[in-house]
Amino acid sequence: MEVTTASNIELVPIKCVMKEKRNLNSRGVTSEVAEQPQIINKPCEDAHMTAKDCKQMLKFCRKQTIMSYKGFVSHSKVSKQDQEFYDLKNKAAEYYRSNGVPQKIESVLNEMFWQKPDDIYGYLANYFSRLSCTPVISKITGREVFDGKGLTAVQTEVHCIIRNEEKMVCSAVMGGSCDGLADGMAESGEAVSNSDQQCLSNTAALKWIREHLSPMLQGFNPTDQNHVDKILRDFLMARYLEHKGSLNREKELSNETVSEAPPQATPTLPPAKDKKNGDKGKKGNSTEKLLPPAEPPEPRLPGATAVGVISLVVAKTAARLLGAPLYRHITSLRVLQAQNEMHLPVPMITILSCGKNSMGKLNLLEELILMPSSSQRVREVISMGLELQCEIRRVLNGSAYKAGPIGISDEGALEVGFEHPEQALDLVTEACANLALPLGSDLRLAINCAAQGLMDYSRGKYEVMSGCHKSPDELVDMYEGLINKYPAIKSLIDPFRKEDVDQWERLASVIGQSCCLIADAASNLCPCWSDAKPLPPGVTGAINRHHNDMTISDLIQSIAEQKDVETILAAGYGDTSIIDLAVGSGVSFLKLGGMRGGEQMDKYNRLIAIEEELVQEGILGAGEIKQPLSDLSETFNSGSGCNSVTISTK
Repeated sequence: MEVTTASNIELVPIKCVMKEKRNLNSRGVTSEVAEQPQIINKPCEDAHMTAKDCKQMLKFCRKQTIMSYKGFVSHSKVSKQDQEFYDLKNKAAEYYRSNGVPQKIESVLNEMFWQKPDDIYGYLANYFSRLSCTPVISKITGREVFDGKGLTAVQTEVHCIIRNEEKMVCSAVMGGSCDGLADGMAESGEAVSNSDQQCLSNTAALKWIREHLSPMLQGFNPTDQNHVDKILRDFLMARYLEHKGSLNREKELSNETVSEAPPQATPTLPPAKDKKNGDKGKKGNSTEKLLPPAEPPEPRLPGATAVGVISLVVAKTAARLLGAPLYRHITSLRVLQAQNEMHLPVPMITILSCGKNSMGKLNLLEELILMPSSSQRVREVISMGLELQCEIRRVLNGSAYKAGPIGISDEGALEVGFEHPEQALDLVTEACANLALPLGSDLRLAINCAAQGLMDYSRGKYEVMSGCHKSPDELVDMYEGLINKYPAIKSLIDPFRKEDVDQWERLASVIGQSCCLIADAASNLCPCWSDAKPLPPGVTGAINRHHNDMTISDLIQSIAEQKDVETILAAGYGDTSIIDLAVGSGVSFLKLGGMRGGEQMDKYNRLIAIEEELVQEGILGAGEIKQPLSDLSETFNSGSGCNSVTISTK
């Protein structure tokens, strides 16, 4: 018996019966009128007909029907309405036949008959949804909202045409201030934005979305991330050049105004003051060099948040339409081949904040970070960090340390005021000893100095503690003493400004064998991220951030180009999408911040969830750490380099 479907399913034989009627026409002559063939859904009585025989019989019956109808039309009159209805039926049949509708309906009905699903219409809906057109962007909307810190931010929503209906697929939120500098300060020490400027920037971003970007991206496939990001990048560059040109014209006009003003008399007091200062500084002139001035910051473009948030929401939309987690979609953008093994970044947990915003005199320790280097699972590392914070609180409450009130920093870490850096380091050392944690071996410490915000330009020195200023060379000696006294310190983050090149190089030569230097690459602000400034000498690790004017493609490219250093992604503020970006972009470390607050713990929980998914699928990397971060200097000295860290999860 023959079969009709690709799955070799045998159909029940059917029998076609043709009935005829004899009617009198207008001339009294009988004519044969063939009715539509009736399909009797029962086995043939004469013989077992195959499905192919049934199809041939149906074809023959249809042909006879058409011929009989034509004969009837030739001998009788048909109303115009009947003729139009018949023509409409032929057009409908041709339309469905040209789109393959009868074949697809026949195929799904045959398959469904043998599978007999409980939800018949759900089965049909799933079948035909796979045949529907690819969803495209219909519009992108935006509005101003408040983020987890209570600051204004921009929220965007992507609407797509899905199966002939417009639906809102996904949304994303991004704050306007994302300069990557501690406390929102520029390297010159001046505030980069205030609430009024933030509102103006958000207003400009919403205008860009409404008037320009939404119409430009209408009809685009959201899964084509590279194409979407290129349009966003070109749009941003055009706006940046316009903004920079307007600033240059304003500067020229101001210079012309100053040149036309009458010259003023030169005051007599400054020379005497300079002479006195010169007498006081004669001893240091032979040893101390002039302080390199800070480079002028790139002008921040109002409205640039629209670029970063649209790129992010398009990536989230594509992941949802594809039915895949966001980190999988980001991985597919970075690596074309399917991944049989994936690795998680090592979490960096901030346990103390003793920086400029704390109540004590100490400014230098902006963050004291715990860096696990063992093969522990993420859940175990987080549990250990929470226990350590509880123990630190217990020790502080015992009044053994003369610390100020305990608070919570913006990043969710314990904020304690100290007088000297040794107090904070002794506190962590004692808490780890009480919990029998292997500080210095499986657990290491990193200090985020955030020195770019500590420079007192009037004195040319860093204010490491209130009233205590140190020159860049003196700061090198201070770092060396701390590392010798506390061997658990394995990393220093931003110990100097980027301009203090000599001190970076000197510090790397002094402590490079036992400690690595990490620079915040996010301070290399540039609208074209491929032209970012190089890192200081001696740096073996770079912290990346997803700027508000950076597309997803720019972030992936920026991380991929850092082949000679360890890559770190800072979570910052926002939702849990940054965790998926870290896993998908393949960074070695993830700087998560503290462990207080719902927004912070959501990020930790997301990392745990991704780890559990990879374990269930059996693709979580199980290799051992190839190269500890603190030993990178030895690797570079030997000339071998280090590109990645493979994390053990067993």
